[in-house]
Amino acid sequence: MSKKVLVVDDEPSIIKLVQFNLEKEGFQVLVAADGEAALAKIKEDQPDLLILDLMLPKVDGLEVCKQVRAHSHHLPILMLTAKTEEFDKVLGLELGADDYMTKPFSPRELTARVKAIFRRMEALRQNDEDSSKQFLQIGELTIDLDGYEVHHRQRMIDLTPKEFELLIYLANHRGKVLSRDQLLNAVWDYDYIGDTRIVDVHVSHLREKVEEDSRNPVYIKTVRGIGYKFEGPKEG
Repeated sequence: MSKKVLVVDDEPSIIKLVQFNLEKEGFQVLVAADGEAALAKIKEDQPDLLILDLMLPKVDGLEVCKQVRAHSHHLPILMLTAKTEEFDKVLGLELGADDYMTKPFSPRELTARVKAIFRRMEALRQNDEDSSKQFLQIGELTIDLDGYEVHHRQRMIDLTPKEFELLIYLANHRGKVLSRDQLLNAVWDYDYIGDTRIVDVHVSHLREKVEEDSRNPVYIKTVRGIGYKFEGPKEG
């Protein structure tokens, strides 16, 4: 069954362009021209991916993103922003968007991003076909690879798809210093042109969720000038 992609934009030309290119690649494309219609379609049609413009009538993209994350932690969100919307771009990531593209964009690049998202999701599902790695236990943090769940002690932690991927990658490379560019390439599956803020925002979110004190992290450490390193709590 083909993947369902919901494209939300109030510009008919962009809707038409994105729909044409994604359908050409075999995706089932649903469309909405405003945030209110988008929320209704998400509930009714349960898409596999949301491509969401920020500037929308009725309900703007930031509010759509916020409402989606309040009810669905597993729906990937690719946000579309204008180049001048730097604040909204970062705020969108803060509210739970997994990725973003700036307008104007290349249809080929957009299609590549969509394919990369689904490729990463499929890789997570397969778990490298290694049944011995269904759980990762690090300190009091338990990562259920099959169930897409993370627990700290007895508390379940709700993560977005990209936060979950990032946590797994960091945990699987425990003790290794990883640069932001390495994380972009490994977790997002393509290169940004020098823009690594998306990594920092997701790491910040992850810390807030898995660390007892995000300002003094036990698991995800910053290596100044390089990137991040995942460690476990020190014994004793």
